[in-house]
Amino acid sequence: MIINEQFTLSGSSGKPIIGDCTYDDKSLNPAIIIFVHGFKGFKDWGAHHLVARYFAQKGYRYLKFNLSHSGVTSENLKDVTDLNAFSSNTVSKELADLNEVIGYVSLHYSGVPVYLIGHSRGGGLAIIQAANDSRINKLVTWAAIADFSGLWKVEQEEEWVKTGRIFVENARTKEKMPLNSTLLEDFNVHKEEFDILQAAGRISIPWLIIHGDEDVNVKFSVAQELAQKQLKAEIHKIEGANHVFGASHPYTLPDLPAHLLQVCEKTLEFLSS
Repeated sequence: MIINEQFTLSGSSGKPIIGDCTYDDKSLNPAIIIFVHGFKGFKDWGAHHLVARYFAQKGYRYLKFNLSHSGVTSENLKDVTDLNAFSSNTVSKELADLNEVIGYVSLHYSGVPVYLIGHSRGGGLAIIQAANDSRINKLVTWAAIADFSGLWKVEQEEEWVKTGRIFVENARTKEKMPLNSTLLEDFNVHKEEFDILQAAGRISIPWLIIHGDEDVNVKFSVAQELAQKQLKAEIHKIEGANHVFGASHPYTLPDLPAHLLQVCEKTLEFLSS
């Protein structure tokens, strides 16, 4: 039987990290997968529940969670509604949250191999974490970014500092979502520490890079750039796939989109080897 266990941890600035762990109680591989969502994403976005089920049916524990400043609340897990939290997010807060989750896993599943999967900006976080954290055994990135500052335009920075915020659009709802200048300030203070490409060069564990060749959000060339920094990494192209591998939100179909199924199959093959 597939079990879905909920948990809540204390995240950055006292905001909760809401998560869940999906597994099959009759078939358990000793390893646990931790999934890190991307910018404007969250653990219950699109087909993430089907991905969790896929890996649970293959014997893995699959843990996904909302970064504390994702803007998703316990009252509404299906959308970004807390724009105050969303606006005050920083890379430092996200990395602290990820570290908290890994600490929780290490405590509750002591001695179990930990595999990290990150999508988009979550892929950038996962690369930095894996480069610095000996608790991670394998890394998989899906459509990962190679630069946190790629999420805004350089020409926006002066105005951003002056006014204290910029706005990004939610493609689905067309809502203007605020980002405080603390995001930029935090990035500038930790620019070297948050250098994803530099971290990629220091990855010493098995790493699989998966990317769609029709990704308009993060071009396939970014995956190639990451792979150039770490020649031991394995790179796999999903032909015709977009940034979310065919998923959408809400996703109501019973089966994984074809491209996302390919992502899961390739990831499973890599983690099982």
